[in-house]
Amino acid sequence: MGALSARALSDLPEISEGSDLATLVLAAGEAPGDQDIVVVAHKAVSKAEGRVRALGSIEPSARALELGAAHDKDPRHVQAILDESVELIRAERGVLIVRTRHGFICANAGVDESNAPGEEVLVLLPDDPDRSARLLRARLRELSGHAPAVLITDSFGRAWRLGQLDTAIGCAGLLALDDWRGRHDRRGRELHASIIATADAVAAAADLARTKDSGEPVVIVSGLGQHVQRDDGPGAVALIRPREEDLFS
Repeated sequence: MGALSARALSDLPEISEGSDLATLVLAAGEAPGDQDIVVVAHKAVSKAEGRVRALGSIEPSARALELGAAHDKDPRHVQAILDESVELIRAERGVLIVRTRHGFICANAGVDESNAPGEEVLVLLPDDPDRSARLLRARLRELSGHAPAVLITDSFGRAWRLGQLDTAIGCAGLLALDDWRGRHDRRGRELHASIIATADAVAAAADLARTKDSGEPVVIVSGLGQHVQRDDGPGAVALIRPREEDLFS
């Protein structure tokens, strides 16, 4: 059995638009190696990419005003959520469950004010998290000569269980899904349904190495080199269940 380690980088400055995340990661500690995984909370990526909106700049639509009144939410915040969504699936108890432009089904399209770079400022999800992961990996390779896998994560709730888990929304260089179908268990029985969500498991494990108020958006995970790939791969989009297979939403 192998060993798994996760260490949060504690010396990163506040991220702002234009920040070079790769340079900051490398300056904060020992450079991650080719078999490591760099796990980055999406807000660091979003802020570096300028994916923020000031509430004062948002003009709510009639629909946003209606939803805001019904769910005790700022209609400007609601409008930002609607702008990031392609479908409103359910609205209840102040939470809007939506399908985002990326294809994620999550609360409030991942739009919120925590760890925002100012008062009345919203942080959005990266425009293309897989592309962001690929660019960060390429930049790490350029600066250090090593190409660790890169994950970009966000906290998602779960329909049948309490609590949130960090989930991979962007991925480069990691086998996002480990498909065991057709293999056999230790007793020789063929496996028919076992597909391990490796990227989500790594995202959740990395989140345990930091706390929500620690200001540590980057975690280096080691010990999972068997899942790190030379090529970037299809990204976290591979984790999204096709709509024709979605039995619930």
